[in-house]
Amino acid sequence: MKNRFCLLALGLAATIASVRAEPPATYADGRPQTLLRLNAEDQGVVLRHGGGPGDCDRRGAREAIVFADKGTYYLHYDGAGPRGWLACLATSHDLVHWEKHGPVLDFGPPGQPDSASASAPWVIHDGAWWHMYYLGTPHVSPAPDFVPMFPYQTLTARSHSPAGPWEKEYDRAPFTAQPGTYYSSTASPGDLVKWHREFLMFFSASKEDHGTQRTLSLARAKQLDGPWAVQPDPIFPPDEQVENSSLYFERSTQTWFLFTNHIGINDRGQEFTDAVWVYWSPGLNRWDRRNKAVVLDGRNCSWSHNCIGMPTVIRVGARLAVMYDAPGGDSISHMQRDIGLAWLALPLKIPVAAN
Repeated sequence: MKNRFCLLALGLAATIASVRAEPPATYADGRPQTLLRLNAEDQGVVLRHGGGPGDCDRRGAREAIVFADKGTYYLHYDGAGPRGWLACLATSHDLVHWEKHGPVLDFGPPGQPDSASASAPWVIHDGAWWHMYYLGTPHVSPAPDFVPMFPYQTLTARSHSPAGPWEKEYDRAPFTAQPGTYYSSTASPGDLVKWHREFLMFFSASKEDHGTQRTLSLARAKQLDGPWAVQPDPIFPPDEQVENSSLYFERSTQTWFLFTNHIGINDRGQEFTDAVWVYWSPGLNRWDRRNKAVVLDGRNCSWSHNCIGMPTVIRVGARLAVMYDAPGGDSISHMQRDIGLAWLALPLKIPVAAN
């Protein structure tokens, strides 16, 4: 045991990177910041909105969620189409060249929680079925944008193939937004992992309290069909202003990295997705909000100078791919977004401030 501990300590020391603490972004309301950076190298846009089947993404492509199966990358993204936002599918063999296949979900009938949008799906395989957990809402902004609005709920579907078709299961909704809780406005899906004989979902939570407060939390289940239990407290305080999740486990240091998008605010009171952040922890149950760094923002993104949206990470050889959405230029709009790709070298190094 002593030799194993020494080897682990040496591995951890080798993957701690000293970085110069840069002045952080400043926010009009004083929301939390970070001095540290784990800079990704940006490759640029790899999937542009527009041209999808049935004009499914003519007004935007965002919320890039990617996984791999048998040599094919499956990218689900929110296509802003003529009737609203739906989960669309694109496939690739290199993360750069994509074939668009159109929506994999449709709007639910009136009265269902996904009657106005069925989007942002996370997919996991149990050996027999592919399980999809997606965001549903009956409320959107006026035409032509149809931006999804609260409440955001987690709904589920299943398929025998990662490409679909998908069968919705309204009677198996894992959990819903609950009045009077830290997830009263948002209880939308996030990355899933099997951990110590149970499944964990890192879901997005928000509440309306002196503005919108956003954080991440955990839901647990013994099996993917549920039942799911939401833990009583989030993993970060609600003022952390983060949403969406994507996990990576660094085996060399036995460290979990949690990638998320941060919500900033400018001096005019406008909130928008301004950066990809990453947190790290030796385990999945406890996270320290101080252990965080900026991965991608206007400083190191080659094409979007203010606004960077939701990240998903996936290992490709000796690098970690970071897929994200952004509107480009100086825009902070929800619309006209494209999908970008950036890279981190492996093994991931935990950033610490240089003396």
